[in-house]
Amino acid sequence: MKILLVSDMVVDYIYSNSLSERMGDVDFVISCGDLPNYYLEFIVSTLNKPLFYVMGNHNKPGIYTENGYENQNHPQGCINLDGKIINYKNVILAGLEGSMRYNDGIYQYSDFQMCGKINRLKPGLLFNKLFKKRYLDILVTHAPPYKIHDKEDLCHRGFKCLNSFIYKYKPGYLIHGHIHLYGGDKQWKTVEGATTVINAYGCRIIEV
Repeated sequence: MKILLVSDMVVDYIYSNSLSERMGDVDFVISCGDLPNYYLEFIVSTLNKPLFYVMGNHNKPGIYTENGYENQNHPQGCINLDGKIINYKNVILAGLEGSMRYNDGIYQYSDFQMCGKINRLKPGLLFNKLFKKRYLDILVTHAPPYKIHDKEDLCHRGFKCLNSFIYKYKPGYLIHGHIHLYGGDKQWKTVEGATTVINAYGCRIIEV
């Protein structure tokens, strides 16, 4: 199964009228946050494939319209994966939005709060293990796990509870964004236990 990953940066190669010709064979799309609605809506309408997303710390909670400020700013036609477990064509996905809390933004969490979000996923994960013989296949996050692809500053520090998640629930993949890669910084894939951790910054194609 071929999956298009996007995160954090609008890529001209993707935001192109030839997208369907070049990537029409992908099975679905994953967005790891901090992308404008128009970009995700373009991708989902052009490819006509499901797009699963989580919000990043720079996503805005609402938009200004002619009627004033509206507390709704999610891409149309896309599937918000945050706090959900979804089975698509026998691929089990779960999502956790946001970054470490550093200035009280809406999509920011303490490690304790992120642990709470994970706890709310547990009944569904246990159900999968009982009836599907595995907890999940892909965990989609905005921020990375602690000390895996992250940075030292609080804003870009990873969540420690994601490390625990990897070893307890053993997803095949943890796909995140948030950490921008520049120049010679090519550390985008790491194997941790049974899990391949992938930084989706910009765009990538994976096959699972």
